[in-house]
Amino acid sequence: MTVASTSDTFASSSTGARPAYLDFNATAPVDPRVANEVMRYMLQEFGNAGSRTHTYGQVAKERVNRARQEVAALVAAKPDEVIFTSGATESDNLAILGLARHGEASGRRHIISTQIEHKAVLEPLEVLGGRGFDITLLPPDEGGRVPAESVRAALRPDTLLVSVMAINNETGVIQPIEEIASVLTEHDAFLHVDGAQAFGKLVQPLQHPRIDLLAISGHKLGAPKGIGALVARRRGYKRPPLTPLMYGGGQERGLRPGTLPVPLIAGLGTASALALDEADERTAAAVAIKAKLIEALRPLGAVLNGDPDRTVATTLNVSIPGVDSEAAIVALKDVVAVSNGSACTSQSYEPSHVLTAAGLPRELVEGALRFSWGPDTTDVPTDLIAERLLQLVRR
Repeated sequence: MTVASTSDTFASSSTGARPAYLDFNATAPVDPRVANEVMRYMLQEFGNAGSRTHTYGQVAKERVNRARQEVAALVAAKPDEVIFTSGATESDNLAILGLARHGEASGRRHIISTQIEHKAVLEPLEVLGGRGFDITLLPPDEGGRVPAESVRAALRPDTLLVSVMAINNETGVIQPIEEIASVLTEHDAFLHVDGAQAFGKLVQPLQHPRIDLLAISGHKLGAPKGIGALVARRRGYKRPPLTPLMYGGGQERGLRPGTLPVPLIAGLGTASALALDEADERTAAAVAIKAKLIEALRPLGAVLNGDPDRTVATTLNVSIPGVDSEAAIVALKDVVAVSNGSACTSQSYEPSHVLTAAGLPRELVEGALRFSWGPDTTDVPTDLIAERLLQLVRR
């Protein structure tokens, strides 16, 4: 079965089609090549990877093994260090809550993280705080970055875990993961990285061998929703001492029981391989889109939220003075699909905790718009976006 191209999805509404899609940080469309692979393992090779007595099961198992290799290759890990999960939220929970028993047994109850993490990290940390763990949340600087020196200053002998996201989901600011990893060279603390927005976009930083636990999500990368992984790297011969959150079946080295979703795993594997193969051309295309969008918004007095020299090429968080983000989204709804923050918290209508932590004035926080795009994005109606926003400025 061949899946049609998704190019029509991103056409401008000026042609009578759907609005251009610029909310990739919320979710990316499934790459047609990935979709074809998923459909093959749904309709043809539908065996259970745990079935050892026939060829259907063997084919499924072999595809799962190849997917481990494809995911591992993107982050320079070993295939048996890849644990398949339902996505980055589950992976974050497994990494953080899964270390709790070890922390309690070893007397190491201190955890360092940041104020700008995703709720998939902050809420498990709150749970551990209620269990007697001491949680230190570091603030970002004005550019939205948490300096490695702040991590160094917060380290204690009883620090169990340092958890820092690779790319912020709202601002696109790249955190200094490699520098933080170097800070931890002489410390036993585990380093957990939420790589949901970075996997497939940043290659080298996520390959640092000092990253013990790396959470990834397929649907940010062109794979289906419902699949992700936790990369749990060994130190020498020792695996991170994780305790499972669920029990029953023993799959994924006993850390994530349940029948493996082979079609979704195949999709994640294919998406990972494509991201590695096409990394340079994807980055170049994303840089061009970002430059064009910034140039179109510049005459409106646009304020870029997040250090522009330290943001990923696929994200732009911007505020237009005097323009409320909700009004802007309504004005743009037939032109482009954008957001004003994390899709996971968008229904709360609360000011962004990320931008607030960076010390931005309230009017900029309330006016912030997040544009995000990916390899399928081609025709961005920048002039029409600027025209609609200019109408709001003049009111």
